[in-house]
Amino acid sequence: MPTVEVGNLADGDFLLDVREDDEWEAGHAEGALHIPISEFVARYGELTEAAPQDGRVHVICRSGGRSAQVTQYLVQQGIDAVNVDGGMQVWAAVGRPVVDDKGQPGFVL
Repeated sequence: MPTVEVGNLADGDFLLDVREDDEWEAGHAEGALHIPISEFVARYGELTEAAPQDGRVHVICRSGGRSAQVTQYLVQQGIDAVNVDGGMQVWAAVGRPVVDDKGQPGFVL
């Protein structure tokens, strides 16, 4: 499974958040695309429209389990995807910004 450390992500990297709505609303990485894992297959087209044509998709969840499943699926579809190791828990722990739906400081649920 291809993975990347949070510290190796650059500003502007495409980020797909697969956590559920309540988790997203509490706090997420600004600019991430949100498609919950429970809706992922039905909403797959949203990803293909939003993702960069020749870029990598960085998949994130709370701790890395759900995002690993989605990453595996995307790789099988021929998409350059990597799992963000440790997920939003590590994202917040290393001081990366977490915002709520109003752009205010959020938290990882």
